[in-house]
Amino acid sequence: MFRKLLFPTQPDGKIVSVILLMARIVFGILMMTHGIQKWTNFQELSAVFPDPLGVGSSLSLSLAIFGELACSIAFILGFLYRLSMIPMIFTMIVAFFVIHANDPFAAKELAFIYLAVFILMYIVGSGKYAVDSWLEKLIYQKRDK
Repeated sequence: MFRKLLFPTQPDGKIVSVILLMARIVFGILMMTHGIQKWTNFQELSAVFPDPLGVGSSLSLSLAIFGELACSIAFILGFLYRLSMIPMIFTMIVAFFVIHANDPFAAKELAFIYLAVFILMYIVGSGKYAVDSWLEKLIYQKRDK
């Protein structure tokens, strides 16, 4: 048991997939809390939310909520996993490099942590315990028959 945990021989094995599932749940819920906070305070925030893309504060806030809330749900489920991570990664890039560009690192550290985790998880993939994994099996088993 400990050997497999310390030295997994297959990156797509059960233990690694369980760890990826736990990471998706933890980081997805953490990111969702930011989206929920923005969503519940939409009226107040829409007038003062930063507009780094030049599309208006209200639309910028809506895009941030989409990246932090809707995409986090898909991320947790492993549904359209890599596609759902693109807005999440983009939101953290904007937060780190644009919104907090002149702030001390301590103020932008959380955006950097999310960015690093999301990029690494984008590269590694969702693992076996994801909706995408089941969809792939369903689609290609029917197609290959």
